[in-house]
Amino acid sequence: MGVHRLNHAVLFVRDVNRSVAFYRDVLGFRPIAMTPDGFKGAAFLQAPDSTNDHDLGLFEIGDGAGPSPAGRSTVGLYHLAWEVDTLDELERIAGKLAEAGALVGSSDHGTTKSLYGKDPDGLEFEVVWLIPADLLDSAAIEARKRIRPLDIAREKQRYGARTRGGVGISVTA
Repeated sequence: MGVHRLNHAVLFVRDVNRSVAFYRDVLGFRPIAMTPDGFKGAAFLQAPDSTNDHDLGLFEIGDGAGPSPAGRSTVGLYHLAWEVDTLDELERIAGKLAEAGALVGSSDHGTTKSLYGKDPDGLEFEVVWLIPADLLDSAAIEARKRIRPLDIAREKQRYGARTRGGVGISVTA
């Protein structure tokens, strides 16, 4: 099975309108008109700059739904990671997540610079910027063995605020 990338994710949510508002207003996803006729409680969204017909599907299961026990008492998905093009964009998203009270952490994984957020239902996701292949050095590769606090300002100074991330790693040059 030759996988090229994750095409879309589907999440069960308590309130589809609340979730659409979060993903639209905080992360910039656009609602796409593709819900089947007569089907209520579902929404499909496309990420900014995406070429997928949709990147996120949301299915409402109601306010009575409990939180996901995944990782605490059951197996399940921990998080999805979305990649952004620049450190400027990563910093902008950090601000939007913080403003929404949804930023729950950040970390420097050496070759990957990460933010962690939670949506209104407590489902965790990651937003990442990857060092492009031509800027990888032994220090960044060695740093993958430990997790450090993320200092976006320092990373922007080192790699450039508008340097396209992931080139030669997750996207072609």
